[in-house]
Amino acid sequence: MRVGRRFDQRGWVMGTSGNFSVVLDRHPLRLAVTPSGTFKGELRADQILEMDERATPIAAGEARVSAEALLHVEVVRAREAGAVLHTHSIWTTILSERHAAAGALFIAGYEMLKGLEGVRTHEHHEAIPIVGNDQDMTRLAGVVRDLLDQHPSAHGFLLRGHGLYTWGTDLQQAVRHVEILEFLMEVVGRSSQLSAVSSQLGSCSE
Repeated sequence: MRVGRRFDQRGWVMGTSGNFSVVLDRHPLRLAVTPSGTFKGELRADQILEMDERATPIAAGEARVSAEALLHVEVVRAREAGAVLHTHSIWTTILSERHAAAGALFIAGYEMLKGLEGVRTHEHHEAIPIVGNDQDMTRLAGVVRDLLDQHPSAHGFLLRGHGLYTWGTDLQQAVRHVEILEFLMEVVGRSSQLSAVSSQLGSCSE
């Protein structure tokens, strides 16, 4: 619940966007997951659902899990993650479109990169893969599975025009990764804006 409020205050899960999950058990796989259509800044403990490896709620009821819950399952399996977090910020949405043709967003040279697990230097080059969005979640889950296999060192990925997925061995690490990646993408986005303005001003002064 604190995570939802924290991210909502930052503008990363506006409206009913975003979804979070935490692994409860691995054999069989059970995840606690936020329900579909809820404001993450106002989540209550009694709203959290439990689902299985097919993204099916364990208990019957009116609430339902997000259609994207299958992507959480793929991340947990591929990365042995203990928590998966999905945000819908302005900058992740913009940059996922702007860099889609390159297949990834590349970030290097920033001290904040050292906040990512296993990164020890600001000279690290982080590649954040970008995958096309798809309303067919079974098909998209397969694409994400292949993406994670192809990018074993990635700390997250972007859905084009949609937002960020990242994870951690536990919820605390996953939250840290969200904050680091969201910070870095805002820096990249704002830096691009400033460069464009500088270029325009330079052209006008010639």
